[in-house]
Amino acid sequence: MKDSTFITRVVLKNYKSIAACDVQLRPLTFLVGRNGSGKSNFLDALRFVADALNSSLDHAIRDRGGINDVRRRSRGHPNHFSMRLEFTLPEGFTGHYAFRISSRRPGGYEVQTEECGIQNERCLTPGAYFRVDNGTVDTSVKMAPAAAPDRLYLVNASGLPEFRPVYDAFSRMGFYSLNPDKIRELQAPEPGSVLSRDGSNLTSVLAQLSPAVKKHVEEYLAVVVPGVHAVDVKGFGPKETLEFRQDVAGDKHPWRFLADNMSDGTLRALGILVALFQGKHDTQQRVPLVGIEEPEIALHPAASGVLLDGLRDAAHRIQVIVSSHSPDLLDDKDLDVDSILAVEVHLGNTILAPIDNASRSVLRDKLFTMGELLRCDQLQPDPLSVISDEKAKQLPLFDFKFKNRKFNSGKNKR
Repeated sequence: MKDSTFITRVVLKNYKSIAACDVQLRPLTFLVGRNGSGKSNFLDALRFVADALNSSLDHAIRDRGGINDVRRRSRGHPNHFSMRLEFTLPEGFTGHYAFRISSRRPGGYEVQTEECGIQNERCLTPGAYFRVDNGTVDTSVKMAPAAAPDRLYLVNASGLPEFRPVYDAFSRMGFYSLNPDKIRELQAPEPGSVLSRDGSNLTSVLAQLSPAVKKHVEEYLAVVVPGVHAVDVKGFGPKETLEFRQDVAGDKHPWRFLADNMSDGTLRALGILVALFQGKHDTQQRVPLVGIEEPEIALHPAASGVLLDGLRDAAHRIQVIVSSHSPDLLDDKDLDVDSILAVEVHLGNTILAPIDNASRSVLRDKLFTMGELLRCDQLQPDPLSVISDEKAKQLPLFDFKFKNRKFNSGKNKR
């Protein structure tokens, strides 16, 4: 598989039910665990970044119930949450983006620390960085905008060519919990090329797919839903809906059915496929990462193999993260053991780590599939990889002095 990895490493502290985690991500990563274990909270942490960049930090926090519902609740009363994302970009760029957001009474918050460093080791060209501490900006860029305590500085820095690729990549991540009822509704055309979280702009995104990509989506859909030949966008005055062509017994020509007449499974399958293959694959319009919650919902178990093929196919072009507790989806002996992150909850704290060595040995010897182990509740986090309270205190979030790195001259403080 081509390495389409965008986010290579995720470090979280005090985000919702996650006290601390430090995990590596693959081109295709599965978050596997029981209901309520915290799989969605991990995906939501990444979605938080996209929401804060696309709208505002205030919107991202309020949309999750306020700062007290975002930061983890515990006896220790942490008053902040933090994350660090290490990434790779096209043309050999690598770097990290990290921030810590602290709560302030009553119900307020502020960006305490924010940091971004980027470099191109392939070309040995100077990189760039910024660091913001309580509103004070330290940066390698000569002319830099000021910081504000209630917003992420990366939004302001997106006007600078050095940091624009970082902003574009994080802001164009897509996360999906598709709603068939929203997909059935008449939709207003829009220019956006990124599918919305619930699928409420599916007609617009489908219409923007290239003919080759649309055909590819239809081929997968025809296998998931036998008899469906094609799907198109049909206008109804100022609104649009989906029109499916499907075989009907006794008629040699496919009949046409609108979205309102299609099953939840069919609409979800189409939404998942469009999410996976959406966007143009140039450096500015691509969707670098797609996260999907429980894609197997409302699908027949026999379609799980086709869905897995689609996930693998898409992971050649973009990074894909999937939360699931479906043994059928994981019933493949060739599934990469390193693509699984086991998730469980203990005393209200989410534990997220690679699977333990015993399970790894069984899987590498192809004695069982991951699905079979999941049915037996044998996919457990590796105890050696679980972040203890003591380890959490030493988790690296910020590169305080950017030691041993090449950056542009013209260091500036504001």
